[in-house]
Amino acid sequence: MIADDEYWDVIVVGAGAAGAPLAARLSKDTSRRVLVLEAGPVPASTEAFPAELLNSGTVQGAVPGHPQNWSFLGHLTPDLPYSIARGRIIGGSSTINGGYFIRARKADFDRWSANGNDSWAWERVLPLYRRLENDAEFGESAVHGGAGPISVSRPPQDHVVTRAFAAATAELGFSAEPDKNGESAPGYGPVPMNSVNGVRQNTGIAYLNPVRERANLTVKGDSYVRRVVFEGTRAVGVEVESGGVVTVVRAREVVLSAGAVKTPHLLLVSGVGPRADLERLGIAVVSDLPGVGAGFSDHPDIAVLWQPRRNIVDYSTSQSMAGCLNFSAERSEVSGDLEIIPLIKPMGFLLTGRGSGAAAGMRALVRHPLRSLRAMRGVSVRRFAQQVAHRGDLALLVAVQAETSRGSITLESADPAVQPRIDYHYLSTESDLRRMREVVRTAVMLLRTEAFRPLFRRLTELNDEILSSDELLNAWMLRHLGTAIHLCGSARFGQGDDPDAVCDQHGNVRGVSGLRVADTSLLPSAPTRGPAATAVLIGELIADVMIDGDTTSGAQEATTPRRFS
Repeated sequence: MIADDEYWDVIVVGAGAAGAPLAARLSKDTSRRVLVLEAGPVPASTEAFPAELLNSGTVQGAVPGHPQNWSFLGHLTPDLPYSIARGRIIGGSSTINGGYFIRARKADFDRWSANGNDSWAWERVLPLYRRLENDAEFGESAVHGGAGPISVSRPPQDHVVTRAFAAATAELGFSAEPDKNGESAPGYGPVPMNSVNGVRQNTGIAYLNPVRERANLTVKGDSYVRRVVFEGTRAVGVEVESGGVVTVVRAREVVLSAGAVKTPHLLLVSGVGPRADLERLGIAVVSDLPGVGAGFSDHPDIAVLWQPRRNIVDYSTSQSMAGCLNFSAERSEVSGDLEIIPLIKPMGFLLTGRGSGAAAGMRALVRHPLRSLRAMRGVSVRRFAQQVAHRGDLALLVAVQAETSRGSITLESADPAVQPRIDYHYLSTESDLRRMREVVRTAVMLLRTEAFRPLFRRLTELNDEILSSDELLNAWMLRHLGTAIHLCGSARFGQGDDPDAVCDQHGNVRGVSGLRVADTSLLPSAPTRGPAATAVLIGELIADVMIDGDTTSGAQEATTPRRFS
């Protein structure tokens, strides 16, 4: 329990992909007292983590109702409810994700750094990417790091599906991209993973736990932050619930690193957001910011299931994927905006760790029956069963990586315990529909190459009638949609003349002082690769800004020492 009369220099809300590196870097200064408040548990050693969360060959923590999963209810389309997995444990979503650790592209940073956001220029972030990684294959170089906290390695490329897929991409004329974290043209190459010998290296393991003994750093688990506390427009602390007791913990500065769903939720319930929406729920408005929760982006994905001619699944391997194809859609203005990842284990096994099939899926749900029932409330059980039901089937995961559809996070209640409403509006633009059709059809073309002939038997759900019709394929895609869970931009940064910007480029929330955002909420849009590596980068970047100071008036006021009477 944190005493309500304690005072901290910085409170970091969330020990996740960005929050853990942020707190670890800030607390190197022994004069700065740092408190990390994490809603979930905070195991102090690798061995203390649940075994299924360490296994990088599965994503069992993503099953609805898992205790370390927020299991938010979202709507991918108005008619498609879906359980949204986000980590609720030290390491956050880096503890339950698939381990894909590919950087954002230089072109992403060129877009984000435009109009004066120079802290996000490629030449400024590349040293931070290098600082955070220990790359097993490339080591220390002008592009890569060899001594950072996050171990990055690439899986063996010898699985029969991996070899066939690599050959199939070459057969169709796609180029090779041996270093996905370099800046060569998009193509096929090994997937960088944040795992070592099959153990997922989350940011709790990599950053926070090695420095937990610092006297000026306190990491508290099972501490649910309910709202930010303001005096006027200055953030002075947070209201936190722990063990059924609610207290107010005060600090000079509060940093929200709660993830791209909880961070905007916390802003909204604290009075930072669209005035009309807040007043409708009786929330006192601290700063009228219409961009909070508005216009977020995420990557829509679909599993194209296929049946092999023989049993080619090796359940003992610690990998679930090994390679990835990135390529550009026809007439696209964004390079590498489509992605295909061949899985080498059935999706049912990835979610359950217990074989495949609908029975395995149901067994996964009943591990935590009450939590699973709550998590699946409003979600189609048929949709979950569809993901795990086909015994032995493999999948090509296809995605649009520069989607133009935008989502929203809005309040259902002023009560911080009530989850917000999450609407993705996936495939709501003709551009996204067209490109999703292209990537689905390309996946089928790859399966029908000579390279795949010895392995490929047939498609599980698709057929030529559907594939040949845009209308039928659109309908099929909307029924089979998933999400990569790469949510970004729900409290994005921008310049002062941007009416939808929530923060400046250093995470300072507009209209208030003493409050920052430091997670993927901050990014103007989802990168054209997955955001896991970039989430860690955000923690590093904001830490540097806070250590070195910035020139914004809010930051200057926020770093002025002050005691509370």
